[in-house]
Order: sequence, then C-alpha cells, then structure tokens
Amino acid sequence: MTYAAPGAPPAGLAELSDSPVAAARRLFNRIATLCWVEMRKIRHDRTELYTRAVQPALWLLIYGEVFTRVRAIPTPEGIPYLAYLAPGIMAQSALFIAIFYGIQIIWERDAGVLTKLMVTPTPRSALITGKAFASSVRSLVQGVVVVIIAILLGVSFTDNPLKLIAAAVILALGSAFFSCLSMSIAGVVVARDRLMGIGQAITMPLFFSSSALYPAAIMPGWLQVISKINPLSYEVEALRGLLIGTATTLWLDVTVLVGATVAAITCSALLLPRLANK
Repeated sequence: MTYAAPGAPPAGLAELSDSPVAAARRLFNRIATLCWVEMRKIRHDRTELYTRAVQPALWLLIYGEVFTRVRAIPTPEGIPYLAYLAPGIMAQSALFIAIFYGIQIIWERDAGVLTKLMVTPTPRSALITGKAFASSVRSLVQGVVVVIIAILLGVSFTDNPLKLIAAAVILALGSAFFSCLSMSIAGVVVARDRLMGIGQAITMPLFFSSSALYPAAIMPGWLQVISKINPLSYEVEALRGLLIGTATTLWLDVTVLVGATVAAITCSALLLPRLANK
C-alpha cells in the first residue's frame, strides 16, 4: 500500500491544483489513449474494415458510374460526377460508422466498464471527447479506403499535403459530431435496440437531405432549408473544396462543424450519468 506524502492533496484533488498546461496535457493523453485502444481493435480485427468497404464501393461503382454517363446531375465546370460524388461518399461512410457508436457505450455500461470510467477523476467531457475521436479513427481509415477506390476509378484528388491533412481533420470533426449525437441518443433511450432503430431511421434522411449526392441548388425549397441546417452538408462541401477544388466557404464549414461538435460533446457529457446509472 502506498501513502501520500504529508501535506500533499488527495489524489482526486491533486489534478485540480495543476497548471492549465498540465491539465490540458493530461486531457490530451487520455483522449489519445482512447484513440489508441480503438486502433488496437482495428489492428486485431480487420473484418469490419473489409465489410464496410463494400457499400462505398457499390455507390462509386454503380451509382457514380451510371450518373456520370447519363449526366443527369449538374456539377461544376470540368468536374465529372464521379469526382463530385467521391467526397460525399467519404462523408457518408463516416456517418454510417459514427451514428451507431452509441451502441458501444451502452455495451460498456452493461459490462460495467462505464461505471469504472465514471469514478475516475477524468472529466465526463474528456471521456466523451476521447470516444468521439476514437470513432474518428475508424472513419479516417474508411476515408482512405474510399479515396483508394475513387483513384482506381480515375478520380483525381489534390496532391497538396496541407489540404489532405485539412480534409482528414474535417472528416474527423464530422465523425466526432455524429458519434456524439449517437451517444446523446443513447443517453436518452438507454437501450441498444431503441438506439439501433433510431439510428436506422435518421441515417438516410441525414444523407439524402445533404449535398452528398447532388447540389443543394437543384433541391426543392423545403429540402434546401433542411440541407442548410444539416452538418453533413458542411462536411461534404468542405471535403469537396479541399479534395477536388470546388468553390466553398471553408471558414463557414469549419465553424459549423466545430460548433456542432462542441455542442454535441457537451450534450453527451450531460447525459452520460443518466446512461451510467441505468
């Protein structure tokens, strides 16, 4: 058994007396640890990556190739539809992974893992942030798969490393938001089957009401309104601007994604005790 030095603050209060820099470093380390755990899961079981690659491949091979030939959807000058579609499918793949991430936190609750995490001095917001960006790891891997498939189909992306890094950040932010949305829903419904049903109910509306498949300009007016409040639209537009050079207001896209992610993390952190106590 170890004892604290005389006069030293208790272990739970010692962290509160740290400098802001030390607290930020500890927070980053905990987030990085949760991301590393996610990477180890992927390394030990790659089956999920292979099966998840089927859907984006079908979207690009069938939907993309057909609509490129019929030219039914208008795209910016000089950009084929397949290139226009690829960033949308990248965002879609990340959405489909993240929107069911709340199931994992319910499983951790049932296994008693969440209760153990809740009694540690780690802030709830740090736990949620770590889990959110752990889901982003899977989305980034999936994004690389989509890029490879698109390149094999003849799509040309930017070779600017700064833009590629920025695109990865945008994809991670989008995934973090939707995973937090999933964890917030988990905090409300507290049951896996209910979360699965809600996730399936909102995934396709989120996808089809965004600009992932077609420009917002050709949508009916009511759908354009929905598209403007759909964070997925801002993620797609940012990815297109960075990867294939379409016109976009990048600062607005980033602001919306950052604001939505911070709000989702806050909401998930507030609902976490409710989930843990069920």
